[in-house]
Amino acid sequence: MAATTMHAASRDALAAAEHRLDGVLGGADASPATVGEELFAFARLLRDEVSLRRAVADPAASEDARKNLVRSLLGEKVGEPTLQVLDVVAGSRWSNPRELLDGVRALGASAMLAAAERDGTLNRVEDELFGVARAVANNAELDRALSDQSGSVAAKRELVRQIFGDRVNAVTLALIEQVAGDPKGRGVEKRLDELSELAARRREQSVAHVITASPLTDEQRDALSAKLNRIYGKPITLHAEVKPDVLGGIVVKVGDEVIDGSSAGRIMALRGQLA
Repeated sequence: MAATTMHAASRDALAAAEHRLDGVLGGADASPATVGEELFAFARLLRDEVSLRRAVADPAASEDARKNLVRSLLGEKVGEPTLQVLDVVAGSRWSNPRELLDGVRALGASAMLAAAERDGTLNRVEDELFGVARAVANNAELDRALSDQSGSVAAKRELVRQIFGDRVNAVTLALIEQVAGDPKGRGVEKRLDELSELAARRREQSVAHVITASPLTDEQRDALSAKLNRIYGKPITLHAEVKPDVLGGIVVKVGDEVIDGSSAGRIMALRGQLA
Protein backbone atom coordinates (compact mmCIF):
# COMPACT_ATOMS: atom_id res chain seq x y z
CA MET A 1 0.00 0.00 0.00
CA ALA A 2 1.31 3.42 -0.92
CA ALA A 3 1.51 5.90 1.93
CA THR A 4 -0.85 8.26 0.09
CA THR A 5 -3.65 5.65 0.32
CA MET A 6 -3.26 5.31 4.09
CA HIS A 7 -5.24 7.24 6.66
CA ALA A 8 -3.52 10.20 8.30
CA ALA A 9 -2.38 8.44 11.48
CA SER A 10 -0.83 5.60 9.51
CA ARG A 11 0.93 8.01 7.15
CA ASP A 12 2.48 9.77 10.15
CA ALA A 13 3.48 6.45 11.72
CA LEU A 14 5.09 5.23 8.50
CA ALA A 15 6.95 8.53 8.02
CA ALA A 16 8.37 8.28 11.56
CA ALA A 17 9.43 4.66 11.00
CA GLU A 18 11.01 5.50 7.63
CA HIS A 19 12.99 8.29 9.30
CA ARG A 20 14.25 5.81 11.90
CA LEU A 21 15.03 3.29 9.17
CA ASP A 22 17.13 5.87 7.33
CA GLY A 23 19.02 6.59 10.52
CA VAL A 24 19.61 2.91 11.25
CA LEU A 25 20.79 2.15 7.72
CA GLY A 26 23.14 5.12 7.86
CA GLY A 27 25.25 3.23 10.40
CA ALA A 28 28.23 1.29 9.15
CA ASP A 29 27.22 -1.87 11.03
CA ALA A 30 23.69 -2.16 9.64
CA SER A 31 23.08 -4.39 6.61
CA PRO A 32 20.12 -3.03 4.61
CA ALA A 33 19.44 -6.44 3.06
CA THR A 34 19.37 -8.12 6.48
CA VAL A 35 17.07 -5.46 7.91
CA GLY A 36 14.81 -5.79 4.88
CA GLU A 37 14.63 -9.57 5.17
CA GLU A 38 13.86 -9.33 8.89
CA LEU A 39 11.13 -6.74 8.34
CA PHE A 40 9.59 -8.94 5.64
CA ALA A 41 9.70 -11.90 8.04
CA PHE A 42 7.90 -9.85 10.69
CA ALA A 43 5.34 -8.77 8.09
CA ARG A 44 4.65 -12.43 7.28
CA LEU A 45 4.17 -13.09 11.00
CA LEU A 46 1.72 -10.18 11.28
CA ARG A 47 -0.14 -11.46 8.23
CA ASP A 48 -0.52 -14.95 9.68
CA GLU A 49 -1.26 -13.92 13.29
CA VAL A 50 -4.31 -11.66 13.30
CA SER A 51 -4.30 -11.36 17.10
CA LEU A 52 -0.71 -10.13 17.07
CA ARG A 53 -1.50 -7.59 14.37
CA ARG A 54 -4.37 -6.25 16.45
CA ALA A 55 -2.29 -6.17 19.63
CA VAL A 56 0.57 -4.18 18.05
CA ALA A 57 -1.91 -1.71 16.56
CA ASP A 58 -4.09 -1.50 19.70
CA PRO A 59 -4.46 2.20 20.61
CA ALA A 60 -5.70 1.24 24.09
CA ALA A 61 -2.34 -0.32 24.98
CA SER A 62 0.55 1.88 26.07
CA GLU A 63 3.52 2.54 23.77
CA ASP A 64 5.83 0.67 26.13
CA ALA A 65 3.51 -2.33 26.25
CA ARG A 66 3.40 -2.57 22.46
CA LYS A 67 7.18 -2.16 22.16
CA ASN A 68 7.84 -4.76 24.84
CA LEU A 69 5.46 -7.17 23.13
CA VAL A 70 7.41 -6.99 19.88
CA ARG A 71 10.81 -7.21 21.55
CA SER A 72 9.79 -10.13 23.77
CA LEU A 73 8.35 -11.96 20.79
CA LEU A 74 11.31 -11.48 18.47
CA GLY A 75 13.99 -11.85 21.13
CA GLU A 76 17.24 -12.90 19.49
CA LYS A 77 15.55 -13.70 16.15
CA VAL A 78 16.35 -10.33 14.57
CA GLY A 79 19.15 -7.81 14.94
CA GLU A 80 19.15 -4.62 16.99
CA PRO A 81 18.89 -2.37 13.89
CA THR A 82 15.59 -4.04 12.95
CA LEU A 83 14.35 -3.86 16.54
CA GLN A 84 15.04 -0.13 16.62
CA VAL A 85 12.84 0.36 13.56
CA LEU A 86 10.12 -1.85 15.05
CA ASP A 87 10.27 0.16 18.29
CA VAL A 88 8.98 3.12 16.27
CA VAL A 89 6.45 0.94 14.45
CA ALA A 90 5.05 -0.49 17.68
CA GLY A 91 5.18 2.82 19.52
CA SER A 92 3.23 4.72 16.85
CA ARG A 93 -0.51 5.03 16.33
CA TRP A 94 -1.81 3.24 13.23
CA SER A 95 -5.26 3.82 11.79
CA ASN A 96 -5.98 0.09 11.71
CA PRO A 97 -4.11 -3.25 11.91
CA ARG A 98 -4.13 -3.73 8.14
CA GLU A 99 -2.27 -0.47 7.58
CA LEU A 100 0.25 -1.50 10.25
CA LEU A 101 0.97 -4.61 8.17
CA ASP A 102 1.22 -2.57 4.97
CA GLY A 103 3.59 -0.19 6.72
CA VAL A 104 5.96 -2.97 7.80
CA ARG A 105 5.94 -4.32 4.24
CA ALA A 106 6.75 -0.85 2.90
CA LEU A 107 9.64 -0.52 5.35
CA GLY A 108 11.00 -3.90 4.24
CA ALA A 109 10.85 -2.82 0.61
CA SER A 110 12.63 0.47 1.42
CA ALA A 111 15.41 -1.42 3.21
CA MET A 112 15.86 -3.82 0.29
CA LEU A 113 16.03 -0.94 -2.19
CA ALA A 114 18.57 0.77 0.08
CA ALA A 115 20.65 -2.42 -0.19
CA ALA A 116 20.56 -2.16 -3.98
CA GLU A 117 21.43 1.52 -3.77
CA ARG A 118 24.42 0.76 -1.54
CA ASP A 119 25.84 -1.87 -3.93
CA GLY A 120 25.14 0.15 -7.07
CA THR A 121 22.40 -2.05 -8.55
CA LEU A 122 19.34 0.12 -7.92
CA ASN A 123 18.88 0.95 -11.60
CA ARG A 124 19.05 -2.76 -12.47
CA VAL A 125 16.51 -3.64 -9.78
CA GLU A 126 14.14 -0.96 -11.05
CA ASP A 127 14.36 -2.31 -14.62
CA GLU A 128 13.98 -5.92 -13.48
CA LEU A 129 10.88 -5.19 -11.41
CA PHE A 130 9.30 -3.49 -14.41
CA GLY A 131 10.28 -6.40 -16.67
CA VAL A 132 8.86 -9.01 -14.30
CA ALA A 133 5.62 -7.01 -14.02
CA ARG A 134 5.31 -7.15 -17.82
CA ALA A 135 6.08 -10.87 -17.83
CA VAL A 136 3.27 -11.45 -15.33
CA ALA A 137 0.88 -9.21 -17.27
CA ASN A 138 1.57 -11.12 -20.49
CA ASN A 139 1.26 -14.62 -19.00
CA ALA A 140 -2.25 -15.28 -17.72
CA GLU A 141 -1.29 -18.64 -16.21
CA LEU A 142 1.58 -17.13 -14.23
CA ASP A 143 -0.59 -14.23 -13.10
CA ARG A 144 -3.27 -16.63 -11.83
CA ALA A 145 -0.72 -18.77 -10.01
CA LEU A 146 0.86 -15.82 -8.20
CA SER A 147 -2.43 -14.00 -7.51
CA ASP A 148 -4.42 -17.01 -6.29
CA GLN A 149 -5.44 -16.16 -2.72
CA SER A 150 -5.99 -19.82 -1.90
CA GLY A 151 -2.55 -20.88 -3.12
CA SER A 152 0.30 -21.89 -0.82
CA VAL A 153 2.67 -19.04 0.00
CA ALA A 154 5.61 -21.46 0.01
CA ALA A 155 4.60 -22.80 -3.41
CA LYS A 156 4.37 -19.29 -4.83
CA ARG A 157 7.81 -18.35 -3.53
CA GLU A 158 9.25 -21.57 -4.94
CA LEU A 159 7.64 -20.80 -8.32
CA VAL A 160 9.19 -17.33 -8.27
CA ARG A 161 12.62 -18.80 -7.53
CA GLN A 162 12.27 -21.38 -10.31
CA ILE A 163 11.29 -18.82 -12.93
CA PHE A 164 13.33 -15.78 -11.94
CA GLY A 165 15.95 -17.04 -9.49
CA ASP A 166 18.91 -17.08 -11.88
CA ARG A 167 17.72 -14.17 -14.00
CA VAL A 168 17.41 -11.27 -11.55
CA ASN A 169 19.33 -9.52 -8.79
CA ALA A 170 18.98 -10.94 -5.26
CA VAL A 171 17.14 -7.80 -4.11
CA THR A 172 14.72 -8.06 -7.03
CA LEU A 173 14.08 -11.71 -6.20
CA ALA A 174 13.36 -10.92 -2.54
CA LEU A 175 10.89 -8.21 -3.55
CA ILE A 176 9.11 -10.47 -6.04
CA GLU A 177 8.85 -13.22 -3.41
CA GLN A 178 7.35 -10.76 -0.93
CA VAL A 179 4.74 -9.58 -3.43
CA ALA A 180 3.86 -13.11 -4.54
CA GLY A 181 3.72 -14.32 -0.94
CA ASP A 182 0.88 -11.96 0.00
CA PRO A 183 -2.33 -13.91 -0.65
CA LYS A 184 -4.59 -10.92 0.04
CA GLY A 185 -2.73 -8.18 -1.78
CA ARG A 186 -3.60 -6.32 -4.92
CA GLY A 187 -2.58 -7.54 -8.36
CA VAL A 188 1.01 -8.73 -8.61
CA GLU A 189 1.67 -6.64 -11.72
CA LYS A 190 0.46 -3.43 -10.05
CA ARG A 191 2.48 -3.97 -6.90
CA LEU A 192 5.66 -4.74 -8.85
CA ASP A 193 5.15 -1.55 -10.86
CA GLU A 194 4.76 0.39 -7.61
CA LEU A 195 8.06 -1.01 -6.34
CA SER A 196 9.75 -0.14 -9.63
CA GLU A 197 8.49 3.43 -9.30
CA LEU A 198 9.68 3.51 -5.68
CA ALA A 199 13.15 2.54 -6.90
CA ALA A 200 13.02 5.34 -9.46
CA ARG A 201 12.08 7.85 -6.77
CA ARG A 202 15.09 6.75 -4.73
CA ARG A 203 17.16 7.77 -7.76
CA GLU A 204 15.22 11.07 -7.76
CA GLN A 205 13.57 10.13 -11.03
CA SER A 206 9.92 10.13 -12.11
CA VAL A 207 8.66 7.28 -14.27
CA ALA A 208 7.02 7.44 -17.69
CA HIS A 209 5.30 4.19 -18.69
CA VAL A 210 5.55 4.17 -22.48
CA ILE A 211 3.53 1.81 -24.72
CA THR A 212 4.31 1.51 -28.42
CA ALA A 213 3.36 -0.86 -31.23
CA SER A 214 7.03 -1.63 -31.95
CA PRO A 215 10.26 -1.23 -29.97
CA LEU A 216 11.72 2.26 -29.68
CA THR A 217 15.18 2.83 -31.11
CA ASP A 218 17.88 4.32 -28.88
CA GLU A 219 17.48 7.62 -30.74
CA GLN A 220 13.71 7.61 -30.18
CA ARG A 221 14.14 6.82 -26.48
CA ASP A 222 16.64 9.67 -26.07
CA ALA A 223 14.40 12.14 -27.92
CA LEU A 224 11.30 11.14 -25.94
CA SER A 225 13.17 11.29 -22.64
CA ALA A 226 14.52 14.76 -23.43
CA LYS A 227 11.04 15.98 -24.41
CA LEU A 228 9.43 14.63 -21.23
CA ASN A 229 12.21 16.15 -19.12
CA ARG A 230 11.38 19.54 -20.64
CA ILE A 231 7.61 19.08 -20.19
CA TYR A 232 7.78 18.05 -16.54
CA GLY A 233 10.87 20.02 -15.56
CA LYS A 234 12.54 17.05 -13.87
CA PRO A 235 14.39 13.85 -14.82
CA ILE A 236 12.12 11.17 -16.28
CA THR A 237 13.07 7.52 -16.63
CA LEU A 238 11.33 5.51 -19.37
CA HIS A 239 9.72 2.12 -18.81
CA ALA A 240 8.88 0.97 -22.34
CA GLU A 241 6.43 -1.78 -23.24
CA VAL A 242 5.52 -3.09 -26.70
CA LYS A 243 1.84 -3.79 -27.39
CA PRO A 244 0.83 -4.33 -31.03
CA ASP A 245 -2.80 -3.51 -30.21
CA VAL A 246 -2.00 0.21 -29.87
CA LEU A 247 -1.82 0.06 -33.71
CA GLY A 248 0.67 2.88 -34.04
CA GLY A 249 1.90 6.00 -32.34
CA ILE A 250 2.59 6.02 -28.62
CA VAL A 251 0.90 6.10 -25.21
CA VAL A 252 2.74 7.75 -22.32
CA LYS A 253 1.61 7.66 -18.69
CA VAL A 254 3.33 9.80 -16.06
CA GLY A 255 1.63 9.47 -12.69
CA ASP A 256 -2.10 9.95 -13.28
CA GLU A 257 -1.61 11.79 -16.57
CA VAL A 258 -1.98 9.86 -19.83
CA ILE A 259 -0.86 11.19 -23.21
CA ASP A 260 -2.49 8.99 -25.84
CA GLY A 261 -1.07 9.47 -29.35
CA SER A 262 -1.85 5.96 -30.56
CA SER A 263 -4.13 5.07 -33.46
CA ALA A 264 -6.20 2.97 -31.07
CA GLY A 265 -6.59 5.91 -28.72
CA ARG A 266 -7.70 8.23 -31.53
CA ILE A 267 -10.21 5.63 -32.75
CA MET A 268 -11.67 5.28 -29.24
CA ALA A 269 -11.90 9.07 -28.91
CA LEU A 270 -13.72 9.29 -32.25
CA ARG A 271 -16.12 6.55 -31.20
CA GLY A 272 -16.83 8.49 -28.03
CA GLN A 273 -17.64 11.63 -30.03
CA LEU A 274 -19.99 9.70 -32.33
CA ALA A 275 -21.79 7.85 -29.51
